[in-house]
Amino acid sequence: MSHVKRTRQGIRVRLAAEEAALLRALMEQLLALLGDAPGEDDELASIGIAENATKPDDPVLARLFPDAYQDDGEAAGEFRRYTEMGLRDGKREAAETVLGSLSEPGQDVLLDEKQAQAWLRALNDVRLALGTRLDISEEWYEEAGALDPRDPRAPLFAAYDWLTVLQESLVRALW
Repeated sequence: MSHVKRTRQGIRVRLAAEEAALLRALMEQLLALLGDAPGEDDELASIGIAENATKPDDPVLARLFPDAYQDDGEAAGEFRRYTEMGLRDGKREAAETVLGSLSEPGQDVLLDEKQAQAWLRALNDVRLALGTRLDISEEWYEEAGALDPRDPRAPLFAAYDWLTVLQESLVRALW
């Protein structure tokens, strides 16, 4: 089981080989979901403006990038046009920080404050994605506990729970 502790050198995260592999796979999936950054030849994108920003059809992306104005679609679209690219870049950067800091399986990961903050953001994004796919509610523990172990959602609930514990441990180590 993962262990997070503040040391003089930074925040030490100890992950079992299976946990590191799971975290790596989840971050890679998050990056695939976020998509690639726009090409350098897109002039508006080069200054952070999306030409055709619309609310995503995918419920996970809609959760990761919610409308800023619920009752005003035009204002929400305009806000999205100027902010979504930067938000996507930040989410990509956080996931890449996690991937870049994962060491050899079974070895400790040592994070500075900035990296630990990036880990928190990326863990939160993955938890939001999983929570949306699983339709997590206040009663999710009961639902997960009642699942047949052969239910295909069981590993996803377990991953969500583990990410929650890892995120909480990291928060406690930081503060």
